[in-house]
Amino acid sequence: MEYLVLGALETRQGGVLVDVRGMRQQRLLALLLLNAGRVVPMDFLVDELWEDPPPSARPQVHNAIRDLRRVLAAGEHRLVTVDVGYRLAVPEDAVDAHRFTRKVREARAAERDGQVLEAIRLLQSAVDLWRGDAFAGIHCPAVTSAAVKLNEQRLTALEDLMALRLKVGETSSLVGELTALLAEYPLRDSLRRSLMTALCRSGRQAHALAVYDEGRRFLADELGLEPSPQLRALQAEILADAPGVHDTPGQVGEPVTTRPPAGSDPAPGQRPNCLPHDLSDFTGRTGELVLLQEAVSQRTAGAPLMLSIDGMGGVGKTTLAVRLAHRVTSDFPDGQFFAALDGFDESKPPVPPAQALASLLRADGVRPERIPASLEERSALWRSRLAGRRCLLVLDDAAATAQVRPLLPGAGETLVLVTSRRKLSALDGSVALPLDVLPPGDAVELIARIAGERRVAREPVRAAEAAALCGYLPLAVRIAATRLRDRPAWSVADLVERLADPERRARCLRTGDRDLMALLRASYQYLDRAQQRFSCLMSRQPAGSFDVDRAAAVTGLSADEVECCLDALFENNLIRQEGAALFSFHSLVRDCSRLLPEPSDGAGAPAAPADRQLLVTA
Repeated sequence: MEYLVLGALETRQGGVLVDVRGMRQQRLLALLLLNAGRVVPMDFLVDELWEDPPPSARPQVHNAIRDLRRVLAAGEHRLVTVDVGYRLAVPEDAVDAHRFTRKVREARAAERDGQVLEAIRLLQSAVDLWRGDAFAGIHCPAVTSAAVKLNEQRLTALEDLMALRLKVGETSSLVGELTALLAEYPLRDSLRRSLMTALCRSGRQAHALAVYDEGRRFLADELGLEPSPQLRALQAEILADAPGVHDTPGQVGEPVTTRPPAGSDPAPGQRPNCLPHDLSDFTGRTGELVLLQEAVSQRTAGAPLMLSIDGMGGVGKTTLAVRLAHRVTSDFPDGQFFAALDGFDESKPPVPPAQALASLLRADGVRPERIPASLEERSALWRSRLAGRRCLLVLDDAAATAQVRPLLPGAGETLVLVTSRRKLSALDGSVALPLDVLPPGDAVELIARIAGERRVAREPVRAAEAAALCGYLPLAVRIAATRLRDRPAWSVADLVERLADPERRARCLRTGDRDLMALLRASYQYLDRAQQRFSCLMSRQPAGSFDVDRAAAVTGLSADEVECCLDALFENNLIRQEGAALFSFHSLVRDCSRLLPEPSDGAGAPAAPADRQLLVTA
């Protein structure tokens, strides 16, 4: 029996099509063929066949297996039941995908040995096995990921085949094939270069330059990119009428060097390391680092580990994640990646997952023209590249779980560090670390490291006051200390004087491209109007902490409405929970909320007189 997956899924017995009826049976067969000869656990099948498995999922899998056995009964291959799942006992050559990868592997070996014609024969035989997109019509995560990888391998094999045929002297005969392929895959840089070379060698230089110009415009319109350096170099050679671009190769059989396939891992020593620099004046966080490093050291072998760090703006989430990443880099030697998701940047919207994936794939060596168009295909390609590798991935400033999910690995020992101002409760399987402000002693030490230990030692009490007026918030402390460092004529008391008044404090905590109030204000963009009004009103009431009853009295909302607002502020790390029913604002968040526009009720009117009275009385 033969199984064909390089196109629509087909099963053939002696060349006759065997009808596998029902989409569930087809998806089940596809999953078994992906793991031919290996045990496929029942849990894996259930997760792949249903997004939200029903209680009857296991019996339904059993029934589908029974029906599949009846279909395969005429063949020599057995569908075996084991304790944890099922195994399809089928030799690799019975599956066309395995024959394809074997032929491509043999072709590259032949090319390395200088047997170019044999390499061409093997590659042509490999691409002839394809009838369409791999696993066409079969939709489940593992199959989609495998299909993306196979489709990419086919295109790479086609590119290598065209390059080798060009190498042995074919020119005019290739122009038609390359033109058709480039029309289907306009982002494939190698195909465009091969077509330009074939046209030039056929004496059609103007056509070759037109192909370049068409590609340049397409890249600019679709991706906002310029042509690759290789393509620009080829255009320059054609314009200069360089002899090499016209030359056909010498002796047939001359060894040809081709690039590694796009899906292959980077060579050792070329592993990407995209981590930002670690701060030399990093201070404190000893306990948090111990907890995080323990989680890393106790991770499950062979499985990804996800750590999420949440906290208010400016609390040092990114700094902590980067410090941890640099500490554990040696445990993840297959690449270190960093993606800034800009979830809380007032000047621009959050980075879409598709855009983040394109950046990550480029960082991992995938050329722009090889990056798929859809989010699903990019996510599948990213997962396939991380599978089996020990990588480190930092996803910084996430807006929501939905922005993060497409970027997560499916397999392999990748460590994922996610930072967000929101509590990412829906990020299943993550180890969460809520990050609070610095202890007072660490905040003073940070001032000393930035502004100078001698200055702080001369005024230790004032330094402690400055740290307190910054709310012990690391970014606020850092900005204030930087101002002190850059003004040698100031004493620490001068800094305290400027921090003591809320309006002057807001100005003092603004320097260069860092504006603490603007940074905190960005956290309010995900609150609705009622929640923003609630925050504004509560920030104006004089009590340091409050419960549901007081909040209801100040805002005029019902207890249920107050609890909904409190939940929203807590999830966005805009209030602290001091007890089971007691809440408070961080001092700087309170300042920020007070600077927002005057709150109004749902109808747009100002707060009621009774509310205003409560705002000024304790």
